[in-house]
Amino acid sequence: MVFMLPAQRHQRIVEALSQAGTLRTEDLAEQLGVSHETVRRDLATLEQRGLLARVHGGATAVTSGTGEESSYLERSTTQAEAKAVIGAQAAQVLRPGQTVIIDVGTTAVQAARAIPPGFRGVVATCSLLVAAELAGRPGVEVLVAGGRVRQGDLAVSNAQTVAFFQDLRADVALLGSGGLTARAGLTDYYLDEVATKRVILANTARTYVLADSTKHSRVAAYRVCGLDGFSGLITDREPPPELASALVRAGVEVIRP
Repeated sequence: MVFMLPAQRHQRIVEALSQAGTLRTEDLAEQLGVSHETVRRDLATLEQRGLLARVHGGATAVTSGTGEESSYLERSTTQAEAKAVIGAQAAQVLRPGQTVIIDVGTTAVQAARAIPPGFRGVVATCSLLVAAELAGRPGVEVLVAGGRVRQGDLAVSNAQTVAFFQDLRADVALLGSGGLTARAGLTDYYLDEVATKRVILANTARTYVLADSTKHSRVAAYRVCGLDGFSGLITDREPPPELASALVRAGVEVIRP
């Protein structure tokens, strides 16, 4: 039996619930090869983060919930393949000579990593991790916003960060996300970073939200904008019907494999 880290178990549980809707604790324990008590602890953690709801004898999927964002380490191993796919697709929308903004988050890091070696242009970011990915690239001028650094994602935010992006007019922006729904629109977990996103959206020619399928129909704590506030969604699979219809009505381009 293959040993799984907690982050891997959590990913398996969320994915299984998204397909089945409701699962019993004993079924999850058998699928994961762990004890019932381990599954119960995993379910409690995932419920706290708004990713499921515990019911008697098991858990059920949820369509939304503010919860709290999991750690960077856990998110970096969750949906890793999907995020790599999204990153590759995001890199394909860039053109040589552009000024590009890359936001914070694990998927944003994948997008930076996927930019082809021959790309020439300017990349501005509020993520020290994104900056580190691109700083050694010949032909890429990397601009980093100042401000307060958040642990984990190494995201930079505060009034200084907002002022940096207010003075920047970019061709394309790739934005991270906490959640995306038809009613709430684009939401995120950190209020200071929401302010940064709004300025980027207002000053950039084309803006793309990066959101894997676990973000579809999830609502984070703070609203960034409605679905009509950005140009495109780059994702790993077709959004659920309600969200897909709303994106069409808002004129949002959906890019997926």
